[in-house]
Amino acid sequence: MKKRKVLTGAIAGVLMIGLLSGCGGSNNGNKEAKGTATNTPKAPSESVEKVNLRLYTYGTEEAYNWKHTLKAYEDATPGVTVELIQLSDKGDTQEALKKLDLEAASGAAIDVLMFSDPAGYAQRVALGMAEPLDDFIAKDGYKEAEEYKVDTSLDGKVYALPGKFNPWYVLLNKNHLDEVGLAVPTDWTWDEYADYAKALTKGEGAAKRYGTYFHGPQAGGWMEFLKLKMENQPQDADYLKADGSSNLDNPLFKETLELRVRMEKEDQSSVPYSDMISQKLAYRTQFFNESASMLTIGSWMNTEIGGTEKVPLNFNIAVAPFPKNKPGDPTGLTPVTTDYVAVGAKSKHKEEAYKFVRWYTTEGQIVQGKNIPAWSQVKTEQVEGIIDTILAGTKNPEKVDKKTLVDTLVVSKASAIVPPSSYQNEVFKAVNDEYEKLILGNQDIDATVKASQERVQQIIDANKK
Repeated sequence: MKKRKVLTGAIAGVLMIGLLSGCGGSNNGNKEAKGTATNTPKAPSESVEKVNLRLYTYGTEEAYNWKHTLKAYEDATPGVTVELIQLSDKGDTQEALKKLDLEAASGAAIDVLMFSDPAGYAQRVALGMAEPLDDFIAKDGYKEAEEYKVDTSLDGKVYALPGKFNPWYVLLNKNHLDEVGLAVPTDWTWDEYADYAKALTKGEGAAKRYGTYFHGPQAGGWMEFLKLKMENQPQDADYLKADGSSNLDNPLFKETLELRVRMEKEDQSSVPYSDMISQKLAYRTQFFNESASMLTIGSWMNTEIGGTEKVPLNFNIAVAPFPKNKPGDPTGLTPVTTDYVAVGAKSKHKEEAYKFVRWYTTEGQIVQGKNIPAWSQVKTEQVEGIIDTILAGTKNPEKVDKKTLVDTLVVSKASAIVPPSSYQNEVFKAVNDEYEKLILGNQDIDATVKASQERVQQIIDANKK
């Protein structure tokens, strides 16, 4: 990965001050890490000393079942307690990152930390917030790439282990499908997705029901929605290629822009971008309030699709795979999100923190019962049982078409993940800016592609060593 020797910007400045002024990164006093069985890692049965681990996370109790999960670890690990520091009551990852940065800058004791996206993870690894785990992994005798479905390595080193395995999919209002006589898709293209959205759109004005809602891009985030036709490819599924060069000359980038413009401006079947920004729309509200019939989103929604106290479910839901570009393309290739669970570089308890991270990203995921784990030892036939457990925690699991959900999760597979660069957020912001000019009518598609390519290349050049 190519990156600046000195990162600029306010956030970097604040972080570096904190990292330089924080306590030393030595691991004095820690015992040798005990090996765990490659396929069935267990929480240690005992601890030599009493240790309190501070876990910093954006995950809410509702979404992560923390009380039950952490108690299970503490019960199995006498002498170790895990103190939960929740950085956002709403589970807002951007709010959480800002608070985490401030905590790091203040020199707070951070033993375990979680990142929700590869860009945020890579940026903070570059700033020295996470400890390399390679020595711990070597002692445990497994290979991260074989043990997990998501590769978290950066520059040949592993700084975090992946927790959940959340492929993206499409949620559908089954009542709306039945109303217009459409079947639940099991294998479809983006053109068919657009046709469905047009058929599902109904009404005018404030009461209009849109066929779909795209929750991005916005402020350099939710950039998945500007590479829809790139993300279902086996390779080069991101804005940058694995060698760090730009991927914006990929025709699928332009085709994604064309799809978004067609659906919003011509078919008028997707919620307008200007509405999303000006009204600060939430994707849960748009879908569960039946303002939009389809929602392309990550399967972290498994914990909510049966309805919750905050967001009740009043209709039947079905699930379809992430669309592909052509009928002959492989089915199920999709973006995959995970939790990057890391050991704090300034932690005084790195060994104990690693043991918790290893347990949490393996058996802990099963105990938590909220997501499909990225741990490769979870077999396909176990997925249905995990889904039963997840849906049982919702208010109306009977309204979810479980078969379509399980079938979609089983067929889903990740494209080759491009190791994120330390300047990826700059790339995101540049592409987002140019898209806004397009969708708000200030430049055409060709000008948008050209400007995006030029700005991203400038960012790449500025970050060369």
